[in-house]
Amino acid sequence: MNYREAITTISELLDDQVVICANGLISRETFTIKDRTENFYMIGSMGMASSIGLGVALNKPSKKIIILEGDGNLLMNLGSLPMAGSLQPENLLHIVLDNEVYASTGNQPTISNTIELEEIAKSARYAYVKKVSTNEDLKREMTHTLEKEGPSFILVKISDTTEQVGIGRVTHSPEQIKERFMSAINK
Repeated sequence: MNYREAITTISELLDDQVVICANGLISRETFTIKDRTENFYMIGSMGMASSIGLGVALNKPSKKIIILEGDGNLLMNLGSLPMAGSLQPENLLHIVLDNEVYASTGNQPTISNTIELEEIAKSARYAYVKKVSTNEDLKREMTHTLEKEGPSFILVKISDTTEQVGIGRVTHSPEQIKERFMSAINK
């Protein structure tokens, strides 16, 4: 499974859930596959998707909040996992696409090939943690966790380590992203 397949599967299963998309390839690919007002596309601020997602989850407990980030993003702000675990937002689903590299900045290796990020989520007291590597398993776990109280964590092992080319850019300005997103979460 690669970025495009994983993000397509995730996008197809969404209804009105809110998605905080990490900067770089994840925001770009998510925007290209299915632009939604409920998607918050990060432009810069590497590592902050989990903190923003946690803040939104705590402030909008009636909405399902999904954090979609890569292993590199998570490793830039690993302290967000124990914070989410300690606060236990039931509406939080944290999805990490793990290809063991910082794909957006040139495929420098991360440490996720030796450090099991799902084990850190378990230690941080996420209520439900799963690791998947196939599209079928991702569909099953997404369907399950969209209905389950969390915080939940899905680590998705993906195979992409080649440079991503031909992915469009998010064409909305940061101000437009903010306005669309605020409108969507306040419905």
